[in-house]
Order: sequence, then C-alpha cells, then structure tokens
Amino acid sequence: MNTLEGQFLIAMPDMPDERFAESVILVVGHGQEGAMGLVVNHELANLRFSDILDELDLGDPDAVIRLPDAIRDRAVMRGGPVEKSRGFVLHTGDYHSGNTYKVTEDLGLTATLDVLKAMAFGPAPRASLFALGCCGWSEGQLEDEISANGWLTAPFNRELLFEVPVEDRYEHALASLHITRATLSSTPGHA
Repeated sequence: MNTLEGQFLIAMPDMPDERFAESVILVVGHGQEGAMGLVVNHELANLRFSDILDELDLGDPDAVIRLPDAIRDRAVMRGGPVEKSRGFVLHTGDYHSGNTYKVTEDLGLTATLDVLKAMAFGPAPRASLFALGCCGWSEGQLEDEISANGWLTAPFNRELLFEVPVEDRYEHALASLHITRATLSSTPGHA
C-alpha cells in the first residue's frame, strides 16, 4: 500500500462536504485501517493560543499576559470535524517528547499538554501549528474520495505549513502543482 502520510490533500473546487471546502490537509497517518489528517488553512474565529493557555490553566495568568504578542495571538486552526475539543500540534523535529509521533524526518505530531507549555514558555520547537480537531477516514475511504476526484495530493512542503500566511495556503498548495483555481477543472478524468 502506498501511504499518503506526510503529504497534503487539496480539496477540489466542487468538494461536496462544505466542512472541507478549499481545505488543505496534512495527512499525519495513513495505513490499512484508514487515515488521519489536520486542516492547516482554516483558523478558528475569535480564538487565540492565549485563550487555550487560559482555559487549560497552563501557566500563571500573569505569565500568560506577559507573553510576546507573537505567542499570545497565534492562530488556532480548525483541524477537522473529529474530536473538535482535542488539540494537536504539528511541529519541527527539534521538539520531541515521549508522546510525539514522527510524521516525516523533520515533522512531529504531539497531542499532549507538554508541547503547549513548550510553545508558550520554552523550549519551543522552531516552528509549530496548533489545531483543535482532526480529520479521519475509515479503511479505503480516503482512496475512494481521491479516485472520485475529491482531492488532489501534493508532497510535503515545510514553507507551506509554517511560513505561508494561512489565507494564502490553498492557492500556494495549488501552485505547488503548477495549477491555479482558474485552470483547475472539477470534471474527473483518469490518465
């Protein structure tokens, strides 16, 4: 079985599920049992990283208030419709805890409070993305959706994940395949 782990899924323009319209998803797990991914280009409105720190009581409130704006005001991504209250952090490989899942050589996934504390108070990974919720597919479901022209796949791109502004990630993902919205056809075809 060819795995899509560590690759991006890019929603086709006529994606029938509105929850995934114009989504870019990083596949963090893919095997015989199914697949898991995180949407990396849709922010949760009116929710910032400091709100999560406060809600989870992860630090003295005065220390949270004194955090630099770049940390306090970090976006929280809408990772997907599954387990919407569970947090997931994609981060560079320089951070590792006993609970880190290695997605690629230099990309980990951690879903425990230790990584949130590290992001806020150090030592933080070089780059990270925090999401609430995830996407899940049962055995063969993702492959069927790709065959039905629901998703494009693109190789992992660190810049897209950590450096491109959130609002530009969909177009940037398409551009990584040398296509644009204007040249993207929603009519399925098979080579």
